[in-house]
Amino acid sequence: MIAAVRNLVVVVGFLAALTATTMGGVSAFAPHTRLNVRTSSSSSSASSSTILSMNVENVDIQDVVKVGVIGMGRIGLVHLEAITKAPGVTPVIVSNPTISKAEKAAKQYNIPRFTDDAMEVITDPEVDAVWICSPSQYHAEQIKACAKNKKHVFCEKPIATDLSETVEAINACNEAGVKLMIGLQRRFDSNFRRVKEAVQKKEVGQPIMIKLCSRDPAPPPASYVKGGGGIFADMAVHDLDMTRFLAGLDPIDILAIGSCHIDKTIEQFDGSERYDTACCLVRYPGGIQAMVDVCRQSSFGYDQRAEVLGTEGMIQTDNVYPNTAKIYKSHYTGNADMPYDFFLSRYNEAYVTETIAFCESLVNDTPVPCTGEDGLVALIMAIAADKSAAENRWVTFREIVEQVYCISPTECQLVAGSELFPVGFRPTSKPSDLLLPDVDKLKAANAKLPKIQGLVQGWFK
Repeated sequence: MIAAVRNLVVVVGFLAALTATTMGGVSAFAPHTRLNVRTSSSSSSASSSTILSMNVENVDIQDVVKVGVIGMGRIGLVHLEAITKAPGVTPVIVSNPTISKAEKAAKQYNIPRFTDDAMEVITDPEVDAVWICSPSQYHAEQIKACAKNKKHVFCEKPIATDLSETVEAINACNEAGVKLMIGLQRRFDSNFRRVKEAVQKKEVGQPIMIKLCSRDPAPPPASYVKGGGGIFADMAVHDLDMTRFLAGLDPIDILAIGSCHIDKTIEQFDGSERYDTACCLVRYPGGIQAMVDVCRQSSFGYDQRAEVLGTEGMIQTDNVYPNTAKIYKSHYTGNADMPYDFFLSRYNEAYVTETIAFCESLVNDTPVPCTGEDGLVALIMAIAADKSAAENRWVTFREIVEQVYCISPTECQLVAGSELFPVGFRPTSKPSDLLLPDVDKLKAANAKLPKIQGLVQGWFK
């Protein structure tokens, strides 16, 4: 009897925690905030939109995911081409402020409609999901508009250029019961995924050290760097995210430094925009160390490598070349050609793979593989790196998270440096505590409730 009571207490506690998660108990919110969370089953879009069915493995397509793409710039065209290669997906409308670019893309990829207004994509009744590939400053606004119109969202990183706006945009999707996937394409690269697999399967034992390098073939123009958020936000963020992806853990703190060696014209810019070279050390639980180095120029092509040292071995990736041909001469032995010299060619298949992964999530109603929370943590890591380089010290990631104050899930602000904190402000140290549970977490939580309830009822029969 004592054991049964003890088990009952554990189960009741679990149910209470589960209910709190489902109802959105978020410590960063103001007291007495009422959270309105709708699951996918209560969402009008989930019940009224076309039923989708696609088996990517067998390419057995019964219905098609209809999508719209916002932004026909460089990255938008990369995603659009990937969408045309993905099974079970069809683009039906594209937009760009310069309408000639939208028209050109529509003709090239046989898309029936084009426009210069992003809202026409978002409000199109035929569209099931929207790809947001517009300039970064428009991402948050467009994500919120998609949530309001019950459209699932794929958004290129960053979600927003501001931390509080990032939280608001994610919560807008979670509150509306629509899926949100963030484009961190390196997670879908076959080389990095093989390293991740080795870590998960303990092929090299317990991880000790993670190393990543990212070096561009040539520096971007100063006009691109100016206002771009600095080297940690616009470049190193991918590598910082990859350390978390490979570690499978949330980081603790970071130490970062930066310098200028390549393009002296940016040396007078503010903050980390004046750096073209940077290094980061990241500490993870269990003493795992991660090292990242980035540079805006290499002399030998696009340099993208990863390495994980474990207690029983090491796994590392090499650069990707356009072919496997090698030359053997008296003064040189090695690859006949240089590595790929641009991210579009280097990660083309990764863009296709992430597109298919999101569509598969929509079709099969499975969790998205790269969530809004993943995008939030990547931004937090980049902000912390910037702060570390500016202040020449270790910065904990909780320092960044604790700056966010939310009146409601979609009304947030930063309180950093303020002497007068809002009444009732309760800082949180975990990024997940800033967010409402997403539609996939709600589905998983709701699926567990009947089993637990049945177990409790069985004890009292």
